[in-house]
Amino acid sequence: MNTLRPGDAMLTDWRDAAARFEREIAKAVVGQDRAIRLLTIAIFARGHVMLEGDVGVGKTTLLRAVARGLGGAYERVEGTVDMMPTDLIYHTYLGEDGRPRVEPGPVLRRAEDLSVFFFNEINRARPQVHALLLRIMAERSVSAFNREYRFPNLQVFADRNRVEREETFELPAAARDRFLMEIGMEAPRDARARRDLVFDPRFHDTDRLTEEVEAGVLDFERIGTIASAIQHAISAEPAIEAYVVGLWEALVRPGPAGIRLPGIDMDRLVQGGASPRGVAFLVRAARVRAWLEGRDWLVPEDIRAVFPEVMAHRVFLEPVYEMRRAQIVPDLIRAVFETVPAP
Repeated sequence: MNTLRPGDAMLTDWRDAAARFEREIAKAVVGQDRAIRLLTIAIFARGHVMLEGDVGVGKTTLLRAVARGLGGAYERVEGTVDMMPTDLIYHTYLGEDGRPRVEPGPVLRRAEDLSVFFFNEINRARPQVHALLLRIMAERSVSAFNREYRFPNLQVFADRNRVEREETFELPAAARDRFLMEIGMEAPRDARARRDLVFDPRFHDTDRLTEEVEAGVLDFERIGTIASAIQHAISAEPAIEAYVVGLWEALVRPGPAGIRLPGIDMDRLVQGGASPRGVAFLVRAARVRAWLEGRDWLVPEDIRAVFPEVMAHRVFLEPVYEMRRAQIVPDLIRAVFETVPAP
């Protein structure tokens, strides 16, 4: 089969569908254009997403709208300290006759039709639960009841409780690296959007909001094929390749790159992270962004547009600086952009 290019009819039709998908999602959430675009990129890059944000900013509404626009099955679980890995796979109960019954849990309930799996407050669940989820994310499969269940179209979305620290279990570095992006959501800053969210009764009924989203705008069973075609269709010139490697080097070794941040020992700032897999994810997401913009080649803006969400959570700071991560990492990324010349 010949390599598809963004101008080919199929990819053009899918790009139009992606734009319609974004418009439909925007019916349910207001003032979140960037989050919607990043989620669209993640969908076509076939990557899992961690959502960041305070309570009540619309994370669940956004994901319900995404699930409806994608089609397929949607499941949601709430992280709790007493959750066990088996709770994702099955649940047991006593039937009316007093005999025990076993039914599929949220992961197996819809099996191959499962399109979006939302794990709310993932850091309330124990590491054993994280381990099972990571396998499902990495392999899109799980063994249960003496058979292998496969989830070819599955994308996992999760969020963390950022406020409470008691009875929480933070994900280790290897676990966070499995997420393509960490996307931050805040309440809209636009005054009109804020008034609508507070005073317009339409935004108080999330069920009705999500029902307004056209169902199945994207064919979730074909996205994997289209995602692969996008990756082969978007080219990267040697100058762009050198730019990406330069950004990577400066992010991991900011001191030798000449980056200086006030009050910070740059030679001791970064402990590790930003693995080759993470940089490959960066390029993968950037190619989708280029395709959505109607180009068949990468430009620096494609890289920079997804860099914070793809790379920030892959930078691991020395413990003395970790408590100031929310301030330091954005400053570091800005300094990296200013230091590494764009082609």
